[in-house]
Amino acid sequence: MRKCVRCGAEMEEDFSLSGGYGNVIRKKGTTKAVYPKAAVCPECGEISLYADVENLEN
Repeated sequence: MRKCVRCGAEMEEDFSLSGGYGNVIRKKGTTKAVYPKAAVCPECGEISLYADVENLEN
């Protein structure tokens, strides 16, 4: 459960980003990559990006 840094409400998680080629964050010099997810606060609209580190790709 994520809490909003602005208002403290419980955020809705597991939203994904969509774009032309998909969004990937890669560690320079390695093959490690994460696909960012987003959480949205239903109270104030704050958006928080996070990575599912349990599924970190090597």
